[in-house]
Amino acid sequence: MASTLQFPYRYRVGILLFFLILITYLDRVTISLVGVRIKSAFHLTNTQFGYVLGAFALAYALFEVPSALLGDRWGQRKVFLRIVIWWSVFTALTGAVNGFMSLIIIRFFFGMGEAGAYPNSTGTICRWFPKSETSRGVAMFSMGSSSGAALAPLIVVPIAVAIGWRAPFFVNAALGLCWVVVCYRWFRNHPGEMAKISTAEKAFIESNRRFVSHHRGFSWRVAFRQPMLWVLVGAYFCVQWANYFFVAWMPNYLQEGKHFTEQEMKMTTSWIFVFATLSAFLSGFFSDWLIRKKGVRLARRLIGAVSFSLMAMMVLISAESSNHLVVAVCLLSAHFFQSPNVINSFASCVEMGGDRAGTVAGIMNFFGQAGAFLMSIFFGRIVDLSGSFDAPQFLMVGILLAGALLWTRVDVTKQIEPKY
Repeated sequence: MASTLQFPYRYRVGILLFFLILITYLDRVTISLVGVRIKSAFHLTNTQFGYVLGAFALAYALFEVPSALLGDRWGQRKVFLRIVIWWSVFTALTGAVNGFMSLIIIRFFFGMGEAGAYPNSTGTICRWFPKSETSRGVAMFSMGSSSGAALAPLIVVPIAVAIGWRAPFFVNAALGLCWVVVCYRWFRNHPGEMAKISTAEKAFIESNRRFVSHHRGFSWRVAFRQPMLWVLVGAYFCVQWANYFFVAWMPNYLQEGKHFTEQEMKMTTSWIFVFATLSAFLSGFFSDWLIRKKGVRLARRLIGAVSFSLMAMMVLISAESSNHLVVAVCLLSAHFFQSPNVINSFASCVEMGGDRAGTVAGIMNFFGQAGAFLMSIFFGRIVDLSGSFDAPQFLMVGILLAGALLWTRVDVTKQIEPKY
């Protein structure tokens, strides 16, 4: 590794991305943390609240690929600024809604704005991190999701109790605009454009990562003829189905399904995401180590299949138990094993997508968010039809096992090579 006395600039970029994703998840989790209050204020059924959650997921999915394409073509910096300004505005407007329909419309526009955060972060890692640190770079920004979700209960619930459920949305919007200022003044798309980066570090990054152009086209026909792309997006559909339970429905599940108090829900949710942050941190180093030992194809398969299987087992136990401690520990464990899978998926986009890693990540995340959308709708609908918050969990167990099977077929050495 290139020697330098200063803290490496690529890690500073990773920290910037960490806070980007942290704020996105702080925003996403807020509506679920105050979900019981919103349902009470507007007299919503679980099915209606599912539509509110689904509006975000649907818009996020639809605009994921366009945002990724713009980042690969124009550079991630411009797209990041558009993303965060847009979502900050509609986060604030969420606190000003006056009913069911306005809530759906605002959350849809919020999803439009936030779309592209993960793919463009992946594209940034492709430009700023050497191949040997791919998983580590993805882990840096992925830690932001669980960190934001862990902080959210500690910030959102006290504000909602003291001032009302609308106030946290205004606070979150202000945090997003602060990030915009830092990104605009400091961040650049390539190491060569960044002021004060050492010559040694720039040479180290560029000698271990092929240069990426922002001005080349993308052949959809060639990309979608790659079987490995479909296997990867199928597996990510499954992991996002589970992820959206934790992000969107878990606080309601704990309070109304498992009869946790609001305080118990707050602490359980926070600890679940604290341990997920630890998992993301460890996963980056573990993945890079396992690749050196077992090779990239076997390592990616093992991480994906094993983590999915362990998640399924933990979700099943939590659904069958009424003991609060057992439920909390099992959900904590399930989400702990999810982080390696998310990091594994986006690192695979870098390895399979090459100089179009952001676009490949956008395609993958489109299908993942389709899973999130369906989960948000089906969860509430199944609860209303069955009268049980555990019923949709059994469906999730089956989907997780399907994801484990799909990961046994993923081969990240088969690159997606669109012709330009």
